[in-house]
Amino acid sequence: MFRIVKKEKLNPVVYRMEVEAPRVAESALPGQFLIVRTEEKGERVPLTISDYDPEKGTVTIVIQEIGASTEDICAFEEGQAFADVVGPLGMPSDFTEMSDEALKGRRYVFIAGGVGTAPVYPQVKWLHSKGAAVDVIVGAKTAGLLIYKDEMSRYCDNLYICTDDGSEGFHGMVTGMLEELVQGMGKKYDQAVAIGPMIMMKFASLTAKKLGLPIIVSLNTLMVDGTGMCGACRVTVGGKTRFACVEGPEFDGYEVDFDEAMRRQAMYRPEEKEAEPHVCRIDIRSV
Repeated sequence: MFRIVKKEKLNPVVYRMEVEAPRVAESALPGQFLIVRTEEKGERVPLTISDYDPEKGTVTIVIQEIGASTEDICAFEEGQAFADVVGPLGMPSDFTEMSDEALKGRRYVFIAGGVGTAPVYPQVKWLHSKGAAVDVIVGAKTAGLLIYKDEMSRYCDNLYICTDDGSEGFHGMVTGMLEELVQGMGKKYDQAVAIGPMIMMKFASLTAKKLGLPIIVSLNTLMVDGTGMCGACRVTVGGKTRFACVEGPEFDGYEVDFDEAMRRQAMYRPEEKEAEPHVCRIDIRSV
């Protein structure tokens, strides 16, 4: 069993949970995800890893209530336990394979939207520990929906807040802030990384391309079973079909067919909101 040792409410619909999962914590790297099952025959829910502590044997997940399955997870309290936490899954971020020497002096800019801020955090933390310079742009509709501001500030060189309604920080989209940093303030970056809603990543990629800035995006929002068997995570990248959960979740933002990905993402949205309790018939020990 995988006990919840800490639970926090980050905003009205987003929760953070620290969960005992020693084997996952020992092996996890930035960019990877895990799968949670609340009960033995419950649905497999992929969630990105927002932190991990090998010494404590815990991993941290951030969940937004958007449907029946996530509501079930969010209903769990401290001291209760999930039936399964499986991972780490997916490919880690490319920079985890770079030497410390290669990372020193490199400049990164992260563009985080909504709950996409949570998986940005371990990447920023890793890069900071290796001596890379990191700026972070965090966007939300309004100030009350912002998450991870204090945590991110500890590890990034500069944190730029954006809100659609102007209630905090830059009044406008994260793409506008990116343009301001590069064109207005003359900042230079070796790499951009965008994680958040699909539409945000699409326009972040278009903006980065206009600025001549390489960009990586994380397609974790496409996942369903997390093993590549269901095919729901299919995405066209560079004209080829790729599977986000086993070949990603990170891809070159220039090459992703975002329009196709958004159509697939929207296919089952009504069913997700009205879902009856799901019975999983996959034997997780066999995958």
